[in-house]
Amino acid sequence: MRTVITCIGESLIDFLPLPSSGTSQPDSPNTDFRMHAAGSIFNVAVGVARLGQHAAFAGAIAEDFFGHHLLKALQAEKVDTRFVTTIHAQSTLAIVAVENGQATFSFYGENAADTRLTPENLPQTLYEETAMFHFGSISLLRGKTPATILAAAKRLKDTALLSFDPNIRASLVHDEPAYRATLQEAISLTDILKLSDVDLAWLLPGVSAEDAIQQLSKQGPALVIITQGDKGVLAKHGSSAPLHIPTFSVTVVDTVGAGDTFCAGTLVRLAELGITSREALLALSEQKLQDTLRFAAAAAALNCARPGANPPTRTEISDFLQYSPNNL
Repeated sequence: MRTVITCIGESLIDFLPLPSSGTSQPDSPNTDFRMHAAGSIFNVAVGVARLGQHAAFAGAIAEDFFGHHLLKALQAEKVDTRFVTTIHAQSTLAIVAVENGQATFSFYGENAADTRLTPENLPQTLYEETAMFHFGSISLLRGKTPATILAAAKRLKDTALLSFDPNIRASLVHDEPAYRATLQEAISLTDILKLSDVDLAWLLPGVSAEDAIQQLSKQGPALVIITQGDKGVLAKHGSSAPLHIPTFSVTVVDTVGAGDTFCAGTLVRLAELGITSREALLALSEQKLQDTLRFAAAAAALNCARPGANPPTRTEISDFLQYSPNNL
């Protein structure tokens, strides 16, 4: 029986600066960091698990100190790790620093473990048990992993609901034509395409969200979702007219992981409604689609109200929706 929401792709370690102690020179950058388990796909798996659904992470994790930390973090969140393969390689590392008041990013991931996933690493049980299959982000940029993920998506098409979030990191794109071709193939395969307004600006520069959502909906997805920050969410479902869901009003502490949390909320709410196939998704009523997007937007808002990628629980979302009369 297919019951698992499988998230396949990257896991990595973020090094984030600690708050300044105030003892260093004013012009000196903070050199104290703390490591955090991270990665867009990793975050979605954690978000799904916190919302009470059976989440599985599929990917290659390094047999090093950081890889051990990533695996333990997944297990602590009760994410199913049966589809994880461990290999002798280094973990991907991302270092976020603040220099002269500006955030700077250094990324170390060439030939890292999460770029080396092959079809042989994915067990038959993944294909037998996966009801929803979520993929995207930087896992489609490097090494053997992109081809492996697309092959798995093709194999699961029409037997699982496919969800794709490109989560484009333009600074990491070294071969733009090849990457655009990969994205186009993924878009044609997927049932749910979620992208941010930042993704859209890179993918279709100069095209309005209203025109872009019409174009993208003709390329394969049954549901296209564009998140637009405080402007809310724009979505197009099948042949229906686009609809708009306003955002929630919260004090934003940090937007890291908001898109990942939105994806997790979307998948979980659809699973709760029994929507685990393309046919069921296309038959979804507008009211239930609005309910789904509202739930996902609430999840993302709660994530933004606290530092880092920190998806909420089901109870937190329920309480937020119930006791926020000034919102929707």
